[in-house]
Amino acid sequence: MKFATLAVHAGQRPDPQTGAVNVAVSLTSTFQMDGIGKLRNGFEYARSDNPSRRALETTIAALEGGKHALSFASGQAASTAVLDLLEPNDEIVTTSNIYGGTYRLFHKVYQKYGITVRVAEKTTPESIQAALSEKTVLVWTESPSNPLLTLLDLAETAERIQKFRNKKGEKPLLLVDNTFPSPAFQNPLALGADIVSHSCTKYIGGHSDVIGGAVVVNDETLWQQLKFYQNAGGAVQGPMDCYLLQRGLRTLPLRMKKHEENAYRVAEFLRGHAQVEEVFFPGFEDFPNHQLVAKQMRGLPGIVSFKIRGDLETVHRFFAGLRLFILAESLGGVESLLCHPASMTHAALPESERQKVGITDNLIRLSMGIEDADDLIDDLQNALEIVNN
Repeated sequence: MKFATLAVHAGQRPDPQTGAVNVAVSLTSTFQMDGIGKLRNGFEYARSDNPSRRALETTIAALEGGKHALSFASGQAASTAVLDLLEPNDEIVTTSNIYGGTYRLFHKVYQKYGITVRVAEKTTPESIQAALSEKTVLVWTESPSNPLLTLLDLAETAERIQKFRNKKGEKPLLLVDNTFPSPAFQNPLALGADIVSHSCTKYIGGHSDVIGGAVVVNDETLWQQLKFYQNAGGAVQGPMDCYLLQRGLRTLPLRMKKHEENAYRVAEFLRGHAQVEEVFFPGFEDFPNHQLVAKQMRGLPGIVSFKIRGDLETVHRFFAGLRLFILAESLGGVESLLCHPASMTHAALPESERQKVGITDNLIRLSMGIEDADDLIDDLQNALEIVNN
């Protein structure tokens, strides 16, 4: 089945007993057993497994082209499960272009357990390869990155990592955070990644009404390890949240096309405005590594970042002039949102690190919803005129 069909049917067949078309919300904490050690359909306790969660995990795995998916209470909970695979003295290699919450998790939580973080000099396969050491167990990447949409050649990165062996004699695991493109537009497992992670709160849910996370893998042993941490740690998705994410997935292909269409329109408008200093959007042919869009993606997320001409006070005036775009954390919903990365999503980074990456006080990130693009452009135009006056 093709992607749009999988989004509607994978893990979502009618109930064999009742004929219900939608997957039932399984509101139970425990399950009857048929005897000591005899589980009915594999269910014992809802933290370990639940019919609603199993259905969602089946759908996400199918959409990512993976064998196994695990659902978590948030994207950060999913990240934590992956990091629990590491041991003291292990090393993570990453890039400077990562979500601020991931940076916080690395530096404020796991470093105190003896896990070190090495940042590649550039977001390139060559630079990531050069950063590998005998202690490297995990390589953590994003493409496109948050918030500057930096692109990384995932297939070449995976190929370079494949040739490396750490002191354990193992190849480092390659994780790709696929939140921005969603499985509709990119499938990192097919490009050589070992683990794909998601903040399902974003495009997978799509309606700004649920928090969730997921990881997807092909390797059986890795899946068993992650499933152990999912059960042991217990940061699992509740059945109602699973239902909401499942519902969101059914329209993911349609929504992503509209998000992308609006992003192209808005990016072109901003690029031509005198009050805009710089626009970050991989759809532009002169965007760094633009060729990777065609090489490893089927489309672009509805994210456009830009630098407004002016200072923080200018940003405040611009925000105050908007009527449709909502100032809020998160992205990927049906409504258009905007945020100030320096003080919101990436506030965990020291100012020196933010400046080095390019997350300046005049940087703004837009998340296009599914409204009419003309209305979104009018809203931005009006706010920019207020700033200009």
